[in-house]
Amino acid sequence: MERYRVDFEKEQIVYEAEEGMTLLEAEIAAGLVPDAPCGGTGKCGKCRVTADGRKVLACQTRIDRDMTVDTDFVEEDKVQILIDGCERHVSLDLEELPPDVERPLVAGVDLGSTSIVGYLMDGLDGQRLAVKSMLNPQRQYGADVVMRSNYAMENGMDILSGCVRMAIYVMLKEMAAECGRNAEDIVRIVMVGNSCMHHLFLEIPVDSLVLAPYTPKVKDAVAVRALDLRMMVHPRAMVYWLPNIGGFVGADTVGCILASGLEKKEKMTLMVDIGTNGEIVLGNKDGMVACSTAAGPAFEGAKITCGMRGSQGAIDHVYLEDGQIRYHVIGDEAPVGICGSGLLDAAACLLDAGLVDDSGRMEQTYYFTPNVYICQKDIRELQLAKAAIAAGIRILLDHQGVAMEDVGELLLAGAFGNYLNPVSACRIGLLPRELSDRIVPVGNAAGTGAQIAALNSGEYIRSSELARETEFVELAHLAEFQDVYVEEMEFPE
Repeated sequence: MERYRVDFEKEQIVYEAEEGMTLLEAEIAAGLVPDAPCGGTGKCGKCRVTADGRKVLACQTRIDRDMTVDTDFVEEDKVQILIDGCERHVSLDLEELPPDVERPLVAGVDLGSTSIVGYLMDGLDGQRLAVKSMLNPQRQYGADVVMRSNYAMENGMDILSGCVRMAIYVMLKEMAAECGRNAEDIVRIVMVGNSCMHHLFLEIPVDSLVLAPYTPKVKDAVAVRALDLRMMVHPRAMVYWLPNIGGFVGADTVGCILASGLEKKEKMTLMVDIGTNGEIVLGNKDGMVACSTAAGPAFEGAKITCGMRGSQGAIDHVYLEDGQIRYHVIGDEAPVGICGSGLLDAAACLLDAGLVDDSGRMEQTYYFTPNVYICQKDIRELQLAKAAIAAGIRILLDHQGVAMEDVGELLLAGAFGNYLNPVSACRIGLLPRELSDRIVPVGNAAGTGAQIAALNSGEYIRSSELARETEFVELAHLAEFQDVYVEEMEFPE
């Protein structure tokens, strides 16, 4: 079979590709980490590159000659990734540490579908020494967990587990080096992530997550030797995963509960983590119930015509001023796209300006610039995403017989929840208007939970009790879900 030279100019990498490979496959094989939200089906248009001076989709372009390619990837250091979460201090209480490390290190890792955040701490005094974040390299196999699960089932688990394990190991190694330390000083790693990230990392088959009844194969807390995961830290180091609750309500949600102290609250509390997959927990000291809802990747810019992640050049906020629609761009530069928080604001402004009606119908495409705009398809994608979250909240409240006025607080977790404007979220019906004055952002609460369990062995053990005590509701099994979902597609008057 013929082989052709593919010259990736910006990365200064030359790859010898087999004839017939797609440019997307060549990018991945060459060690690049391209964005492919639709999993390479050609539907999202986000893998666009310039090949021999012509704009093409990498996933749809077969290699049949020597080529020069400009990838124009968004640089990771320009992407906004949420690091900080709610503060909950715990005493340092670790099981016996290896005696051969004078100053042992412990780490907490939040493995999200979109981004990964790592925290490095001193194992003797609990001081946070370093924090690092990056985009999840699995994004080259699809934006959402269903696409990645399908890829794993068709092509093998090791591809997705291998790339993310290596990424996390390199992150930990770099954090240790920043502190003048070695990766071998890391003796304990605690991880959180949704059920799919958990299974893909540990190479647990994901078929049960994407096929009815959508249950994780493993729900209990897991401890694995780091060396068995090819993470070259201390030889006796263990990697601990917090437990999953059920469905797509995973260890990240348990981390959020651990960080927020939701299970100790007197008032009825609603906690919502909005992302590709939305997790919702309702409860207090008398008990908790949780569900997940597939919002899809629209909140992160995928499936939106000019959508992008929250990075330089993204419109992140839109507002009305003197009757005119204004906007803010990350980096204060010319806009190249719009991210999730900007999309929410834009929809709210278009509703208030009468350019979108309650059904979501647009009179015409709205242009911020000749190249950045919102069209009818984008509004429909937003409606699908926001309806999933709104329906989940409504059904969970009904399931528990809790009236909206009885909810004392709405804790908004996760990156998207941190950056969105709550007023816009309520205006479009993503969050209940009745709770607009009770919304409290708690940041990367999952990451805080991972740190808590990394510093305190008792809290790690307690996480299993929290997971067992939280009732899981599978929305797909409820007859009323589809009706409520359809009702929530409309925008509030």
